[in-house]
Amino acid sequence: MDRGGAAVNPPRTAAGGPRARPLLESAAMLDIKLLRESPAAIADNLVDRNVRVFDDLGPGEEGWAARTVERLTSLDRAYLDLLREQEDVRRQQNETSAAMKGVSKLPKAEQQAARAPLVEAGRRLREREQELTEAASAALSARDEAWGRVPNLTHPEVPRSIDEHRELHRWGTIRDLAAEGVEVRDHLTIAESLDLVDFAAGAKVAGQKFYYLKNDAVLLDLALQHYALGVARRHGFILHTTPDLARVEILQGLGFNPRGESTQVYSVADSDLCLVGTAEITLGGMLADAILDVESLPLLVAGLSHCFRTEAGSAGQESRGLYRVHQFTKVELFAFTAGELDESEAMHRRMLAIEEEIFQGLGLPYRVLDIASGDLGGPAYRKFDIEAWMPGRGDYGEVTSTSNCTDYQARRLRIRYRPAGDGKPKPRHAHMLNGTAVATSRAIVAILENYQQADGSVLVPEVLRPWVGTDRIVARGGAGGSAS
Repeated sequence: MDRGGAAVNPPRTAAGGPRARPLLESAAMLDIKLLRESPAAIADNLVDRNVRVFDDLGPGEEGWAARTVERLTSLDRAYLDLLREQEDVRRQQNETSAAMKGVSKLPKAEQQAARAPLVEAGRRLREREQELTEAASAALSARDEAWGRVPNLTHPEVPRSIDEHRELHRWGTIRDLAAEGVEVRDHLTIAESLDLVDFAAGAKVAGQKFYYLKNDAVLLDLALQHYALGVARRHGFILHTTPDLARVEILQGLGFNPRGESTQVYSVADSDLCLVGTAEITLGGMLADAILDVESLPLLVAGLSHCFRTEAGSAGQESRGLYRVHQFTKVELFAFTAGELDESEAMHRRMLAIEEEIFQGLGLPYRVLDIASGDLGGPAYRKFDIEAWMPGRGDYGEVTSTSNCTDYQARRLRIRYRPAGDGKPKPRHAHMLNGTAVATSRAIVAILENYQQADGSVLVPEVLRPWVGTDRIVARGGAGGSAS
């Protein structure tokens, strides 16, 4: 890491060298104490999140959530019972060892007869301990695999619904394009008329939903990157370009499912690598297995990356053009905070404010949504979306999202910090948050549609003009256009 105090401390061998171990020793992403102490709350949260943990038991079946928790509790008890039996066997081993020491005090003629049953008992106990160790390991894996499918807890103010989000506020004035004499066109029609995009060539080379940006759209895309990175840097984020690939276990550690039937992830054949769908993966993963100094928190990082998504099942007008594509560029915000809700919730509001600052600077009308519990995904405790007004569809469309994942991801990736205090306080799991600064393809959709003019041109938002090199995008060869 390029900030003081963010140090990775790998486990050591007796000789002092690093010891190799799997990154994900456990699938668990929630403290198991929650299941033991608040089973009803876990059941209620499963209902709120509409999440199926077991393939044969889920929403739509009577009492499914309570039965899910009962099954989880049964798996936990099976593991705990094996641990208790292990402890009993070890107690017996200690008693046998003590008895063996007593044999030496007997007359020599009696020692062999006294030692023989103790040796046999010790052998049986060692075998039983090995059996129990293997059984406990299997039981723990079974429990944690199921427990790892349980979603994060949910903020009390999140609307409890499958998809009925709460609108928090709006910003900006929506233009009355008809009153201005503008024939409303969607971004794809505008882009094609100005020679800004080529989906046909993209499909020929890479398949449907791939594309080429052209001419001023290239400069617009780069301008959005520069603009968002500049805002992030002003707010104290350390800038990164990130890998476009990540290991499967990093994706799993952050709560992504890279191998499922409905996955949005492209996997690389014959490897443990996947193309990333967001720099959340690479920014969150770079501190896996780290113990941070509390003085380094909050640690703010921003990443510029390409993003790749299969967009399985996507169709319809909403997916037209650049709105839903297989590859795009994004600037991502990411934060590591101390494991206190008041700190991570304050950071969540701060990240939302940065996203709003970016879109206010672009002059794009938007609304902010508090996302419903059933649409949060597994890791998020709370999520805010910004939807920009898109005249081409006559509705708002998502352009950013920011989530507070509390310690859900940090538990599996073992990202911790050492609290302040005398001595050497026990490390605690950090809280992790992510947010979109700008996804350039979505922002271009909103810019083309909101800044379209009656003569077919598109005004460039003022904050982007230094990089685009013009205040207006016109058809190539037309007056006032850039020379690109």
